[in-house]
Amino acid sequence: MNFINSFQSEWLKKKRSLASWLVVAGAAFTPSIILMSRIKNAAKLSALYASNDFWQKLWNQTWESMAVFLLPFGIILAAGLIAQIEYKNNTWKQLHTTPQGFATIFFAKFLVLLIMLVEVFVLFNVGMYLSAVIPSMLFANLPYPTAPIPYAYFLKANINFFLDCLPILALQYLLSLQFKNFLVPIGTGFAIWFLGVGMLPWNYSYLLPYLHGTIDFLISSGQFGNRKIPPLNIQLLAVIYFVLFTVASYVLYVTKKEKG
Repeated sequence: MNFINSFQSEWLKKKRSLASWLVVAGAAFTPSIILMSRIKNAAKLSALYASNDFWQKLWNQTWESMAVFLLPFGIILAAGLIAQIEYKNNTWKQLHTTPQGFATIFFAKFLVLLIMLVEVFVLFNVGMYLSAVIPSMLFANLPYPTAPIPYAYFLKANINFFLDCLPILALQYLLSLQFKNFLVPIGTGFAIWFLGVGMLPWNYSYLLPYLHGTIDFLISSGQFGNRKIPPLNIQLLAVIYFVLFTVASYVLYVTKKEKG
């Protein structure tokens, strides 16, 4: 019960920050652009809406930007914002005087981040669907897509991308709890991501957790080219990183002398 109360408190704090808006904006960004583009070019899309691979094309089009940079960037910003709520209001010491253990505080905040990530995935998939059907509702020449929606494939791909994100979430949470200056974890996260993009042609680039989503997308969409397929399962590696980063984050948080 104590954990539930703590989680509810952290959730309310999140609602009063920019984190909530970040979820909506991040999930709606790409589907909104695609929707506007299709409305603008509706007269040229009849063949696309009648194609058998309509949903696969839409999936690749929407997930390319999401997997490569929107999700990593959003996670980097969200983790920083959650920790910054306490730093900005100078309430870490006040929080630690409440009758709840360090583990409760740590995992309540972490659960908020995980649920925010789930929200992004749900809203993004809804947005992707709407970007496909709204044009068919507005224009007579665009019928509802005749191709069946590959639900099983989409579900599996969503789970894979979600697992790909977990190491980034855990590491950014670690950094955000350790540094009071908001720019340090944000700058570090962006620097690691940019470094990873430059390392993408490297055969061992899969070892960098910030690239898991990018590699996963390139492989699933057939754009990985002649590069060597990772010898390890990307999602399994992501889960291992997630566990290691989470444990390290908790240990560093508990043993930190000055908590805020």
